[in-house]
Amino acid sequence: TDLINIKKKLKIPLNLEMAPTKEMLNIALRNKPNFVCIVPERRKEITTEGGLNLQKNKKFLKNMILKLKNRKIRVSLFIEPLLPVVESAFLLGSDCVELHTGSFSNSFNKKKKQLAKACYYTLKVCAERAKDFGLEVHAGHGLTYESALALSKIEGISEFNIGHFIVAESLFVGMKTT
Repeated sequence: TDLINIKKKLKIPLNLEMAPTKEMLNIALRNKPNFVCIVPERRKEITTEGGLNLQKNKKFLKNMILKLKNRKIRVSLFIEPLLPVVESAFLLGSDCVELHTGSFSNSFNKKKKQLAKACYYTLKVCAERAKDFGLEVHAGHGLTYESALALSKIEGISEFNIGHFIVAESLFVGMKTT
């Protein structure tokens, strides 16, 4: 019901974040958002703790992506920043990847400079490889204003997903200020 109401009132493109399940596929096909981002969701998980395992349900994911794209729904996969995973996302037919920035965000926020630098480099290399495959590149998980700013220096990342931080920050200073 929320999705239907939001879609009726929304004046901007709708991006549906969804688990790789038959139920969510049917909801997306029925409601036809502009974009979907397929993410792993585990029972009792407070927030997504890692990227999709693209090898686990490869056939199901490929079929899911094909069905969504046939309905003109753009597909992104939330993945770990690993070169073989980037290639797998391309081979599955994804339009886009969202690189999981959890390791970078944790090390950056805890001022672990060497680890943050290594994670940054990994994200940079993966973003470059994804662009080479013709994939659009997004990044997200655990980002703050400061960590998103640091990652914005990586060419090729076109979107940073920091909505969770923005909403959480607004609890302290209000949405308008945030």
